[in-house]
Amino acid sequence: METPINITLKYGGWPNKKVIPMFEKFGQTLLDWFGDRVKYWIVVNQINMVQVEPFLSVGVCADQYENTEAALYQAVHNQMVAAAWVKEYVKSKNNPNLHIGTMVADGTVYPASSKPDDVILAMCQNRMQYLFTDVQFRGSYPKYAQNYFAENNVKLDITDEEMVSIKANPMDFLGISYYYSQMVDSTKNTYRPADVTPNPNLKTNPWGWAIDPQGLYNTLSQYADRYQKPLIIAENGFGMYDKLESDKKVHDAYRSDYLSQHIEQIGRAIHDGAKVIAYCAWSPIDIVSCSSQQRSKRYGFVYVDLDDEGNGSGKRYKKDSYYWYQNVIKTNGAEI
Repeated sequence: METPINITLKYGGWPNKKVIPMFEKFGQTLLDWFGDRVKYWIVVNQINMVQVEPFLSVGVCADQYENTEAALYQAVHNQMVAAAWVKEYVKSKNNPNLHIGTMVADGTVYPASSKPDDVILAMCQNRMQYLFTDVQFRGSYPKYAQNYFAENNVKLDITDEEMVSIKANPMDFLGISYYYSQMVDSTKNTYRPADVTPNPNLKTNPWGWAIDPQGLYNTLSQYADRYQKPLIIAENGFGMYDKLESDKKVHDAYRSDYLSQHIEQIGRAIHDGAKVIAYCAWSPIDIVSCSSQQRSKRYGFVYVDLDDEGNGSGKRYKKDSYYWYQNVIKTNGAEI
């Protein structure tokens, strides 16, 4: 998930093509060691988060490049070249049980109204999120992306050889992390990622993340229709302030409710033809939240007695949601 700091300091991160063979060696090593046990491989975590989390995603600091946006898209292109190489290497191993995929963080965008300007803006924002998967599944940069690059002075170093490799090595499946949907208003927002407006029709968690189970149904349906590829819910969870009671129990019905509603919508998407092959709840145990750097923003089924400063016993306690999800697994989702 994270780019080693030395690659940022010495090479400037993923915009440098010298990083590609480093990753290829890394990927080859993992496949050689674990390919007989691990069947599904996501090459790059949340590849579309490059403009939201540039340092975490591609090892680029805000003041590192004169044209930061061009550097970020170059970085993603280089990641896609590396992913194609990994797929090519897997093909050489002649192991039909190995599957190579990509992953996106989805924040489905709705228009704020039926006004054409709002509808078109939502379409444009969603389309710029499809850019990454369009290239990795269809093998070329779509015209809308080429236009965006030309209009925003984004000049990329892309070779014919690289595009031949990407075209010849499409990803086998798509991983999706889904937590919330988003909304855009043409009077306030642009088509740049994460330039959004709160949706007044949806409740939120304390961090402003909209709770939208039907958004997951929409997301799965859109990707299934667009690519006809297997889908994995790689992350889905509910961050919340949890309270450890005096009897060492955590009553987090809100988490079970959130997950139950989302799993129900997955079933709806499957019924409509989406090939969802796996669901991964985020997360089994409380960890520091990547988005807010807080331990108090808890996602786990297991409570860890540590606060944001690292104070606490470190002991672990099963939350109510732990037992609920245990039964969900036992019944394969029949009881949610």
